[in-house]
Amino acid sequence: MIQVGIIGSGFIGPAHIEALRRLGNVNVVALCDSSQAVADERARSLHVPHAYGSVEALLAHPGLQVVHNCTPNHLHADINRQILRAGLHVFSEKPLCMTPDEAHELVELAEQAGVVHGVSFVYRQFAMVQQAASMVRNGSVGRLFAVQGCYLQDWMLLETDYNWRVDAALGGGSRAVADIGSHWCDTVQFVTGKRIVEVMADLAIVWPTRKASITGGATFNQQTADRQLEDKPVTTEDCGSVLVRFEDGSKGCFSISQVSAGRKNHLSFEINGSQHSLSWDQETPQQLWVGHRQQANQILTDDPGLMNAEVAASAHFPGGHIEGWPDAFKNMMLQFYQAVQAGKMPAPEARRFASFTDGADVMYIIDAIIKSHQQQRWVSVQR
Repeated sequence: MIQVGIIGSGFIGPAHIEALRRLGNVNVVALCDSSQAVADERARSLHVPHAYGSVEALLAHPGLQVVHNCTPNHLHADINRQILRAGLHVFSEKPLCMTPDEAHELVELAEQAGVVHGVSFVYRQFAMVQQAASMVRNGSVGRLFAVQGCYLQDWMLLETDYNWRVDAALGGGSRAVADIGSHWCDTVQFVTGKRIVEVMADLAIVWPTRKASITGGATFNQQTADRQLEDKPVTTEDCGSVLVRFEDGSKGCFSISQVSAGRKNHLSFEINGSQHSLSWDQETPQQLWVGHRQQANQILTDDPGLMNAEVAASAHFPGGHIEGWPDAFKNMMLQFYQAVQAGKMPAPEARRFASFTDGADVMYIIDAIIKSHQQQRWVSVQR
């Protein structure tokens, strides 16, 4: 059994633990949180045998092989450094870090350490996203010339919606772009096999001041009417639109929003090629729309018997048995832990999970988007 430690047990940490327990060859043996008392309580509730109140103590746990960094954004870079310097395999939540310089440093450290390294870009792991990427790779879509899409949510719509991600010191200088736009960029670059090289962005803050609960609150928790509130200035974007240019000259555009009423987790993309178009929506993830010019359009479903052979294993049940986000999360962990078991990173052309290199690449795109908005011009992605 591969021995694993988890750092951070808020919204996303338990999702990691659930996915890991579905693999069968991984044992979550230790958990670390902000204090020993919090770690003890969370370890009990999540049935993890060992709890630690510091990263250093967790990294010293006997026999530990892999560590997952599930902490808030501002802690990612430093904790990732500590894990790498301990010589352990590392799986980091996105964003990989807060700045492009940190991204460069972490990629170098990961390569020097010779460990398996991954970043939690989960949407590329959906069966129909894998199918779309396979269709692009085998040429059936033809020459790609345009991509469009969006990632829309509504959990920050109200003036009283607040979360640590709003605080630039904790979440970073970008919010909607870094938090969800990053997923769109990674997914589209994975499917198309093309890098974004230039961007033009226009971003917006809907609530320049938000009303936050004095006692705080967890992500996505239901609000209560009797909360005591205080004003909090907002410097990070709620929504925006981005034009993109890819390395082969093809074009694209996408919108991001955390203030779109009724949209809970609407990541979608459409790819236009000279033979077909492909369209996928995360809120109906088992379907891939295939558009044609001279015949009826098609809707493919995540039936492994009907998918391209090279990606059929991304769907685990017969057609009609709906698979969703937790199953994509499991796929991501499965791909990562196959590399851990092999003891080395797969070759880039064979690797289906996002590495620190991919995480850094998205950081460079986010940096260019923020600069573009600030300067109101096209900006090249500096890699």
